[in-house]
Amino acid sequence: MATMDEKPGNFMLSISSEGEKATDCRGSLLMLGLVAPIGGLAAGLIGAFFRLALLKADRLRDGLIGWAHAGSSVGGFLLIATVGAVGAGTATWLVRRFAPPASGSGIPQVEAVLNEGMPPPPLRLIPVKFAGGLLAIGSGLALGREGPSVQMGAAIAYHLGKLLRRSSADCRVLLAAGAGAGLATAFNAPIAGAIFVLEELDKRFEPRIAIAALGASAAAISVSRMLLGNQPDFHIVPLAYADFWVRPLFLLLGAFAGFSGILYNRCLLGALAGSDKLGRLPAEIRAAAIGSGVGALAWFAPGLVGGGDPITASALAGVGAIAVIPLLFVLRLGLGTVSYATGTPGGLFAPLLVLGAELGLFFGKICALALPGLPIQPEGFAVVGMAALFTGIVRAPLTGVALVTEMTGNVTMLLPMLGASFVAMLVPTLLGDAPIYDSLRARLSERHDRVVAVRAGRAAGPQAE
Repeated sequence: MATMDEKPGNFMLSISSEGEKATDCRGSLLMLGLVAPIGGLAAGLIGAFFRLALLKADRLRDGLIGWAHAGSSVGGFLLIATVGAVGAGTATWLVRRFAPPASGSGIPQVEAVLNEGMPPPPLRLIPVKFAGGLLAIGSGLALGREGPSVQMGAAIAYHLGKLLRRSSADCRVLLAAGAGAGLATAFNAPIAGAIFVLEELDKRFEPRIAIAALGASAAAISVSRMLLGNQPDFHIVPLAYADFWVRPLFLLLGAFAGFSGILYNRCLLGALAGSDKLGRLPAEIRAAAIGSGVGALAWFAPGLVGGGDPITASALAGVGAIAVIPLLFVLRLGLGTVSYATGTPGGLFAPLLVLGAELGLFFGKICALALPGLPIQPEGFAVVGMAALFTGIVRAPLTGVALVTEMTGNVTMLLPMLGASFVAMLVPTLLGDAPIYDSLRARLSERHDRVVAVRAGRAAGPQAE
């Protein structure tokens, strides 16, 4: 603001400078608004092709298991176990040999780049993430399709910004927007993709980030639905609005989900720590051993392996005996955490939704038996359980609620989801349990710092001599 003793010429110069800055800012925002949807289109296209490839891989695995069962039982068992071992081992080799940042979910890597804890993803990560994720999930590992889609979308949008000579700040915004577009494509959930950028990746609301995230997610869905269709991922029975006397039960489900989220986080980190203790064995051997075990399970129960969408669909339909659901939950919990410990490309979201649906269904069935006078729909508890467990693990309640709402096409469970997610986030936060992606990002940063220190020591060695 000008003071009384400022010269008129200086005052006019200040106004002119501020006007030029505002014009430059608007021009930069306009370019970002044009580039983000282009990056979203590219992310949506590759994400849609990845989903289609996974569908074909799942059919191929099921067909191979059926063919193997028709022949020799011993030979067929060994064949399926070998296929699992080769798929997981090859995926791990691709990551180690060509693009180490492509391991795991990809979301912690994107967050680390945004926090300047890691360099941006190289272009070669895209084919490695695509092929590695296809091999890992297609061979039966319990991993989510959203991990590869998120990281591939982030890499595409980032390098598009570099190609168009955008500033480093704009490229980082595009990286986050591309990641959101990848998530939107993975689950046909554009609103969740945009919210995910603001709530989890960037953890703040700024107009530039919001504009880029919305543009990228909308563009990604517009192209992916041309290939995948417009229907939500899961079709559920019509659900009534929760009765007043039923609503407190959803709060109890939220507490149940909060404690289960703590259990999941500790199991996952424990599986990763156990894998580290076997560091003398090559990563490919460790992954192949786990892959062979998953293949052996697939021989006996092919419906239990893979991303788990059929299991989620069954839970949302209310299918499952009370005595069996806890066993299925424990089995998928162990399978998911061990699969992630292989280091192959693959995410956590889809397996979490399986666990959340089973958790909610079990809780709903127990309540229906204990309180027969109340109008309880166990299927509604399965829907709410998905959002609640997601929140208990990731601590991104808005993303979880939007994701489940879009995936199921249901709005009658919005209020129960909000209440359950509130409690599911409160419980682990009070108990000091860190969100899973914070823990994974810290672990990733430590490993990255160790690698940098080793390389620096090797470079300084000859000079010191």
